Parts: sequence; structure tokens; C-alpha cells
Amino acid sequence: MLLVILLIFAIPTAVFVVWLVGSFVLDFVREYRNPTPDTDPDHGTVDDEDAAAEDEGYVMSDQVAALGLLPPDRQNTKTSRPEQPEVVFVVEAARSGAWRPAAELMEKIGDDWERRSRCAYLLGEVAAVDDTWLREWDAERPDSADAAVVAGRGAVIRAWKFRGAKRAEHTTEEQFRDFHQVLLRARGINGRAAELNPADPTPYISEIWIGLGLGYPHEVMHALWEEITSRAPLHFEAHFSALQYWSAKWRGSHELAMGFATRAADNAPTGSLLSAMPLLAHYEYALHTGAPDSEDCTPEMIKRVDAALLDVAAADPDDVRVAEVRHLLAAFLTWQGRHEAALEQFRLVDGYVDAVPWRYSSDPAAEFCRVRDVAVEQAHATA
Repeated sequence: MLLVILLIFAIPTAVFVVWLVGSFVLDFVREYRNPTPDTDPDHGTVDDEDAAAEDEGYVMSDQVAALGLLPPDRQNTKTSRPEQPEVVFVVEAARSGAWRPAAELMEKIGDDWERRSRCAYLLGEVAAVDDTWLREWDAERPDSADAAVVAGRGAVIRAWKFRGAKRAEHTTEEQFRDFHQVLLRARGINGRAAELNPADPTPYISEIWIGLGLGYPHEVMHALWEEITSRAPLHFEAHFSALQYWSAKWRGSHELAMGFATRAADNAPTGSLLSAMPLLAHYEYALHTGAPDSEDCTPEMIKRVDAALLDVAAADPDDVRVAEVRHLLAAFLTWQGRHEAALEQFRLVDGYVDAVPWRYSSDPAAEFCRVRDVAVEQAHATA
């Protein structure tokens, strides 16, 4: 076990230096490598004024208004679902400098790994901006695995903030240098979290994002994945993160990504939500290759969407990832011309748009409303 942890959390310096030289070349040549929520994959970055103009031009149809659906300016772009009040309270407390509510919540969550990784991420976002409260927590409880896992997530988030959200061609060498340096420090912080709570998969999930940035080779990713699945074989965020690694825009290919996604979906029980993985892999492929819309409607993709519909119906409605799958389903059902079914999903998630595919748009709220309104109007026309 110790050897595996050392392999994952400590790539030799010489290997890293060799990689670093090549990495700058690859990152600047392969422009499609880094699509992000702040970048339009087809037309480049859209500035705030352009996004505001899109919002001001929105006109709600009578059909949409009659259903009580919300316009773009009332969509929450920070989450995919209503956040639990206790989580909102804890995050706001951390922002105000208070660490004890976070400590109490993380202790209460225990080994609910999906929820633990989600809350650690939300708290990590706060720490990435100001970690004074987290350092106080660590000083008060120096062996706290909860504080350590939040610190690990925060360090990774901070590194990606240094890199920025633009494509590689719009990212400076200074940004890349700071990004890689902070990621290297994050590895040590993340490794400490793994040592303090050996059962927790969260540090290993954070490590996937370190591996994305530092260019972990496939064999290291395989070892990392074994560590994760031995602890939480059905972890949704882990699968989503690994799918990013295996995609063509990062460290793999469409074939590797789809193979990974298909195995995950086919081997998981109904209700696990992992049936969404092939849909995500297909969307990534279509987004970055300009595949025709007809590929969304093949018998295979219709079968995959049907499987995901069964999955969300069987899932725990309180699962923190259900809404993310519903967003994906709403989009695919619309693209497949299954507008009434799409509308059912849209109504369940309306008001919250931080999910794929909207998050890849320069204006997620506007894109969500655009596709949603198509589903509404077409469902109304065929009623």
C-alpha cells in the first residue's frame, strides 16, 4: 500500500522536468485540450458585455411563462440543484472565518463518500480564496483528516485558478509555471489527507486533477483508479473526473474515454447514475470534433439515454448527483426530438444550471434557456 501511495503522490523530479518541457509544446499546439465553462468551444471567449447583451435580448414565450419556468437572469449558475441549508450555512460560515461549523458537518457526513467529496470541494473553493479559517482549524486539530481533505481540495482548486479558464493558446507561460508549481505543492497536501484517513477516496479523486495538470502517465492513472474503486467503486465524481483524464482533450482519446465510460455504465447497478458516463463521453467527443447532430440520435445513443432515464428513476432522490444527470438527459432528449420527456427533466432542474452541457457555454443560463425553450415549444406544438 505504501508503495502505491508513493507512486501516486510522488513522481520523480527528473521525470517531471522532462514532462514539463514537452508539456508547454503540447499545451500550446493542441488548442482543443482545455475547453472550460468560460470558453466558447466554437467561437472563443465571449466577454461579459456580450453575455449581458444575450440576456437582455431574451424574450420568454407564452408557453414557457405558463409553465412558471425562469428566465436566464434568474438561473443559479453556481450549482446544479438547490443546496442543502446546512451546507449553505457551513460554506457561508467558512467565508466569514468560522471553521467549527465545517468541522461539525464533515464529521457528521462520515463515510458518505459522495457527499463528503462534494462538501470538501465546496469548502475547498472557499479556502482557495482565503484559508485563514482552515489554518486555524488545522492548528486547533492538527491530526484532523477532515481539515486535511479540505486543504487538499483547496490546494488543487487554487492551482487551477492560477492556470485560468482560457484555452492553452490564451494562457501565458507565467500562468502555466505557477499552475505547475502549485500543483506540485498540492500533491504533498493531498498525500497527507490520504495518510490521515486511509479509507477516504476523496484525496485520490483530487489527485486525478493533479494528474491532469502534471501529465501523469496512463499506468499511474490505472494505479490511482484502483485506489479509488477499492474504496468507492460507484463514486460518480470519481468517474466524471477519470473520464476527463481519458478524453482526447487531456491525456487519452475518444476511444479510451468511451471504453472507460461504457464499462462503468454496463457494470453498475441501476440507480448508481453511472449510465450517464457514455452520454458525457459522447458529448465531449461531439463538442471537440464537431460531430453532426445525427450522431446524437443513433439507436445506440437512444438506448443509452433510455438507460439513464431508468437510472435517475431508481436513484435516491437526495443523491447529490441526480440533478447533474437530469441536466444531461434534458439536453439529449431535446436533441433526439423527445421533447415531452425533455420538458419533464427541465422542469425538475429549472433554476440551477451549473451542469454539463450548459457549463461549457460562455453563458450557461442563456444556453440552458435556449435549449429548454425549444423543448417547451416543440412539446406544445405536438400536444
